Amino acid sequence: MSRSLVSLREAEPTDAEFLVDLWADGLRRAERPDLLADVEQLVKTAHVSPEQRLVVAEYDGEPAGAVLLRIATVTPLNLDLAVQVVSPCVATPFRRRGIGRTLMDCAVAFAEEAGVPHLATAVSSTSPGSRDGNRFMARLALGPLGTLRVAPVVAVRARLTATRPASAGGGRQLTRVLAARRSARRARPVVSE
Repeated sequence: MSRSLVSLREAEPTDAEFLVDLWADGLRRAERPDLLADVEQLVKTAHVSPEQRLVVAEYDGEPAGAVLLRIATVTPLNLDLAVQVVSPCVATPFRRRGIGRTLMDCAVAFAEEAGVPHLATAVSSTSPGSRDGNRFMARLALGPLGTLRVAPVVAVRARLTATRPASAGGGRQLTRVLAARRSARRARPVVSE
């Protein structure tokens, strides 16, 4: 019987460098020291919270993947509990070796231990392996509930302003233009034939 080369452990602060590289697409845009501080804070929070677990997968002793598990409601409107499987990710050189399946098995075990009936996850649409990630999650019976869309507030404000109907934001301007036209019509001399 062969031993499995995949093992799981709780993340340690020393894993921050690996996690920043692994989750580069999902972290905020900031300088590396700030990202390291963010991830170190995630590790510390997961260590003290019974509702969170930050797990690192190792392949033959090397860090190969990770996942953050959090107990929360399915959505702010659907108050059923779910384990949020946040950024289940496997480093490129270690893909197709059972690491993703092991991380998801860990998520299921965490949900079972906590008595939580659902799992919820989102697969990045910007990563090169997003298609494979979506297929993997679908094979594990995770179906789409919605699409999470994110944009900077200033970008949404610019689009809202650009697409605003004249009567909504430019109502005063339109009123002024129409009043000026009425005044101009009244001021024209009447020509009778």
